[in-house]
Amino acid sequence: MNSLLICASRSHGNTARVARAIADVLGSGVVDVSEFDPRRISEYDLVGFGSGIYGMSFDRELRRLAGSLPPARGVDAFVFATSGFGRINEHPFRRPLAAILERAGYPVIDTFCCRGLDTWLPLRIVGGINKGHPDDADLARAREFATKLRDRSTASRTIERTTSERTTS
Repeated sequence: MNSLLICASRSHGNTARVARAIADVLGSGVVDVSEFDPRRISEYDLVGFGSGIYGMSFDRELRRLAGSLPPARGVDAFVFATSGFGRINEHPFRRPLAAILERAGYPVIDTFCCRGLDTWLPLRIVGGINKGHPDDADLARAREFATKLRDRSTASRTIERTTSERTTS
């Protein structure tokens, strides 16, 4: 499986730390959103899109990139984030980015989020919230998430290959 993580980690490096933990398990590279060429998307089987949550939304440049992706067949996506609010799986912030990716033909197979140091505007006055996050437990959860992604994606590729072999014989 050929995978890549596209990351926008702007304030404290929170999301970059999570991206590296996921990438280590997947054997992936991590690239900053500003350095990724959308025309290369079809080179990958699995692509992660991640950023911190800024003003209750994913990074603007990451959203812009997702909206500019060319159609690519057989590329699965996942979304990851760090947030002052903690896990966003049940929060609505992830939906717009996932919707952009899915409209472009990239099925979003899972999402991950953990707490991260947040010093956005009024929180700066008190030194921020979630100091020390992502911590070792958060990064361990990110690695567990990546293991499940890898296993799911590998199983999916095996099924696709088997189905393809049956139809061509």
